[in-house]
Parts: sequence; C-alpha cells; structure tokens
Amino acid sequence: MKNNKIINNFENLPSPSFVCEEKLLEKNLKLLKRVQDEANVNILLALKGFALHSTFDLCRKYLKGCCASGLHEAILAKEKFSKEVHTYSPAFKDEEFDEIVDISNHIVFNSFSQFEKFKSRAINKTSIGLRVNPEYSSVEVDLYNPCGAYSRLGITKVNFKPELLDGVDGLHFHALCEQNVDALEGALKNFENSFGEFLPQMKWVNFGGGHHITRKDYDVESLINLLKDFKQRYPHLEVYLEPGEAVGWQTGYLVATVLDIVENQMKIAILDTSAEAHMPDTLAMPYRADVRNSGLANEKKYTYRLGGNTCLAGDIIGDYSFDEPLKVGDKIIFEDMIHYTMVKTTTFNGIKLPSIVIKKDNNCYQIVKNFGYNDYQERLS
Repeated sequence: MKNNKIINNFENLPSPSFVCEEKLLEKNLKLLKRVQDEANVNILLALKGFALHSTFDLCRKYLKGCCASGLHEAILAKEKFSKEVHTYSPAFKDEEFDEIVDISNHIVFNSFSQFEKFKSRAINKTSIGLRVNPEYSSVEVDLYNPCGAYSRLGITKVNFKPELLDGVDGLHFHALCEQNVDALEGALKNFENSFGEFLPQMKWVNFGGGHHITRKDYDVESLINLLKDFKQRYPHLEVYLEPGEAVGWQTGYLVATVLDIVENQMKIAILDTSAEAHMPDTLAMPYRADVRNSGLANEKKYTYRLGGNTCLAGDIIGDYSFDEPLKVGDKIIFEDMIHYTMVKTTTFNGIKLPSIVIKKDNNCYQIVKNFGYNDYQERLS
C-alpha cells in the first residue's frame, strides 16, 4: 500500500522497515558519475542489486540507464527510469522476447544457440551482444562466482564461433562479485587474451557488474586509469559497467523490533523480521549481518541469539552482544541492508514484508510503502 507519509521521529517508524538514506545514496551516485565522466564510460544501474524505484528520479540524474535480467526488470527500467535499457538473460522465453526487444537498447544473448534462434526478431531493432566467459575465477563463494567450474553463464573460448558473429555489435563479460579493481584487471586480461581479436569489429563492450566502486577501500583512481587505457587501445568502443551493489552500498539499514526474549541454554531475542524471508544472504552466503552498537558473542556484557519470527528452526540471524540487556520493544538496526537484500525478500510463512522508508535530506522520514495481507495473498492463487 502506497503511503508517502512524512514522520520526524525514528522511534515512530513502522517495524520492520528498510530505511534508505537519500544523502548517502546521492554520495554513491556522485562518485559513479565521476568515474563515468573522467573515464568516458557508461554506468548502468543493475536492477538485480538495487531496484528501489522510489529513488529513480535521483538515480537518473547520474547514471545512463539500467541493466535488466528479463522482461519484468526491463519493464521496470522503461517505466520508472526512462533511459537506456540493457537486457541479458541466461535464456529468453519465446513468448516474452518481442516485448523485450521493443523495450531494450541492447540485448545480450548467453549462447550462440539463443542468438541464432532469436536473431531475425532482434536484428535492426536493437543492438545485439553476446556474453562471454573469460574463465577468470577470483570469487571465493561458489554461489556468486559467474566464472566458476561448469558455469552456465557466458560462452567460453573453446565454444566461441566467430563465423556466426554477423549481426553482433558487442561483447559482455561478468566475472566479479563485490571486488576491487585488481580483480577487474585479471578478468579484463583474460577477456582480451581470449576475445580481443574480435573487438575491432564490435561497437561496444560491457564489463558487467561486481565492481565495488563506492566501497571505502576501492581504488577509484586505478579504475579510471584502467578504463582510459582500455579506451586508448579500442577508441571506437563504447564501454559499459553495470554495478548493483555500488549504487546501494551502505545507503541504509533494516530496523526491527524485539518481540520476546526466551531462554534455552542462552538468551534468544525473537524479532519481527526474518533471516529467511528478509535477509536470505545471511543464510545463503552465509555472512554475519552488522548490528549497530553490538559486538561478537561475549564481547560485550549481554549476549543474545537474534532469531526470526517464522517457524523455520534455522531462521537465526546470529549471536550478538550488547552493553545493556535487551528488552521487549527495543529496536535492532541491521546495517547496509539496501543492496541485494530488498530485492530478495519473500513472504515465507506469511510474514509481513518490511515497509520501505526514505530518509530525506532534511532528516525527515518518508514512508513510501507499507505491506500487508494482500501482498501475501496475491502471490498465490
């Protein structure tokens, strides 16, 4: 349910809720715009990582468009962002393809078989690209490694068919996951070694995502220099990057409330949120969510296991310690929960989706959307 109510007090925020801070988002966007301008490249918003379209009026001031992973993301990009739309999918569905073509400035195919199947319906209507696999594997977690063993994502050198390139305008590679420029250097070297001979006949190249440009320790100057050097080697090519996490990185948090505290060999705080439904990467990756003003278990005086409010036994966020004992009604703030978190939420077990809140520059909170029963009920029939 759309809301747009303005409140001034953090304590009055709906719980749970995602809170995106507009000032922090714009800080990231300005840095991305700097890279874009100084290196003369195009940066797209990857909707798979950040799709908070309430902020798109701000995002479109700085970025060139969006990259989509299929029809629904492409429609969202077209309707809400209204700039360039670049669409890649591991495989396109026949009944969706023509609409995707109508929406997309670029379409990237994952295989020559897909390209051959849909070529006649795309050529002269959109710019066509192929995703290649540079076979550079530096991502430590297999779940997020696009170039890992047996990856289905992209065409490897041994399976590349130069004789079928007629109609192809660009090449796309994606080898990173929240990494620094040194990883891009390795991936780019492999990409050029395997596919560089075909670049003179291309119009553009897409470096994919995973570039953690807005992270504090990211070497932005080296990235700009790397991009400039590449463009000197291939001055005719348009260059695209499509980070998702770099847009939403450290721009906000998930706020939840302690509903109860139970004891079974340790104190367990049950929250009105869920690792399984609202923070699935904490279980899938897994990783330890950062909780504001907390420490590791037993680091501070009072230790609690934070648990979700579903019936899944493993819906556990982790063990944290605090300076003061928790009590029912206390707020728990999970930091950096805007990128790759909001897009993955579910209504598992009927749990309510977190509200969406924008913290404005004037420090007021705009409640953009509250969720309820209809959002759960309408998912199934």
